[in-house]
Amino acid sequence: MSTSSLILSIETATTNCSVSLIKNEETLFLKEDYGENYSHAERLHVYINDLLEEANVKQEQLTAIAISKGPGSYTGLRIGVSAAKGLCYALDIPLISISTLKALACQVKCNEGVIIPMLDARRLEVYSAVFSSTYEEVREIKAEVLDETSYNEYLSNGLVYFIGNGVEKTKKLINHKNAVFIENKLPSAQEMATLACNKYKISDIENVAYFEPYYLKDFVAIKPKSK
Repeated sequence: MSTSSLILSIETATTNCSVSLIKNEETLFLKEDYGENYSHAERLHVYINDLLEEANVKQEQLTAIAISKGPGSYTGLRIGVSAAKGLCYALDIPLISISTLKALACQVKCNEGVIIPMLDARRLEVYSAVFSSTYEEVREIKAEVLDETSYNEYLSNGLVYFIGNGVEKTKKLINHKNAVFIENKLPSAQEMATLACNKYKISDIENVAYFEPYYLKDFVAIKPKSK
């Protein structure tokens, strides 16, 4: 596989509907909606078309599609993955999956300590992982219920940068001098550039037919109350 790449990246794991066009590790164009509501079903394909038109790029020029694979919103992930797989099938190009939490961690630039990207789940639960300042995985992704002692093993050893929409509930529970809370940040296709291109270079791609999002937990539908 050629090392030259023109990759369309899609991020739909949270309320941020985000797409970017990446060439050789550089984000050329970005279009996203940093809103509070899920709008992926209505906006994702519009954003993709607008982005390619703005970049004066035809779909046939794309060399791969990168998708944020989760964890995150069940519906958001399903919409993003369906769109990505459809494009891969239509264009006969590879699918690259990117860890949502690793891409989120890449928004933090630091020289020491660890980064804990976290996405809001239910009640006091978050999806989180732990990465070093160079984005190496220190602890795997988990769904965990927060309390006042959460992440003490990392906080006692140095700075801990918390980022993502799970920060709001976390900062209400954790009070530690080494805790740095980075608020109002969501996963974005902006940070998928280097991760996607590195995978493309070594042909680290998915089987389009069988690929599924990383939901982490089974989807639980909430039944309406009977009248």
